[in-house]
Amino acid sequence: MASRSGTARGSTLETAYKKNPAAQRRRSVWNGIKRDRYLYLLALPGIVFFLLFKYVPMWGILISFQNYSPYQGMWASQWVGLEHYIRFFSNPDFLILFRNTMAINMLSLIFFFPLPILLSVMMNELRGTKFKKTIQSIVYLPHFLSWVIIVGITFLLLSTGEGIINQLLAAAGLNKIDFLTNPNYFWGLLTVQSIWKDAGWGTVLFLAAMASIDPQLNEAAKIDGAGRFRQIWHITLPGIRSVVIILLILRIGHIMDVGFEQVFLMMNGAVSEVADVFDTYVYRLGIKQGQLSFSTAVGVFKSVVGLILVIGANKLAKKFGEDGVY
Repeated sequence: MASRSGTARGSTLETAYKKNPAAQRRRSVWNGIKRDRYLYLLALPGIVFFLLFKYVPMWGILISFQNYSPYQGMWASQWVGLEHYIRFFSNPDFLILFRNTMAINMLSLIFFFPLPILLSVMMNELRGTKFKKTIQSIVYLPHFLSWVIIVGITFLLLSTGEGIINQLLAAAGLNKIDFLTNPNYFWGLLTVQSIWKDAGWGTVLFLAAMASIDPQLNEAAKIDGAGRFRQIWHITLPGIRSVVIILLILRIGHIMDVGFEQVFLMMNGAVSEVADVFDTYVYRLGIKQGQLSFSTAVGVFKSVVGLILVIGANKLAKKFGEDGVY
């Protein structure tokens, strides 16, 4: 009798789930979580990190519409609407900051972004496993050096007084070059530093994508008489195209971010006209001068531009038949 009543209750619940699509979806989601509970547990630290440090701080956007005072708090501070945004866009510094930020990022996009792809292709063609791993370790190493160390090395090499390069030029009877105080060299120095530090590390994803390419395609190409360059052009590069597009879209989304530490350490009074970017501007006004609301408005502007660029680049990629980011 109890068995029959249990069966009846089960069939009633099944009927209720079928009649209620929302309940059915909730049950399906819960079953999926139970099935993959260890994967979700593995992802939990990352989820907590993004919640605490990416989503919760979004409440801070509100102070860009206020004359925020830490003593009064967020809700008691005076609301001023778009005043800080109007002040920022009408400020003569805006065009200088925009020019410097865009110039540094465009140089990075043109010269830095393709290099990890080229380096990955070259390393992928190496046949000796031991030699290949040695080369990978060498090109990965600079990524783990801090910008303080890299800027220190730059000063040792290029400073006018004690720099090794200038000492060699002087020994050769040539004039010394003001690499660090000449505004014409500043953007190029930042680009070269970024290439030396992160070009090797950028090969990680591309090499992983190349490892997933079916080796039978290369074997078939060899039988058809294709050389190494034709195999790279028709097999390797198309095989990593989706990864390249995704990373390019994400890189475009960060076009307003230059990297505060590198620019801040390389900046000096002689090059401030070409070195001042949004990140250093926010530091100077927000941290040093205490204009928290105004500096937050600058940060919001950067984020909105990045979001628009990611959405636009993603739609453009889909229009050309690529998968895109989402």
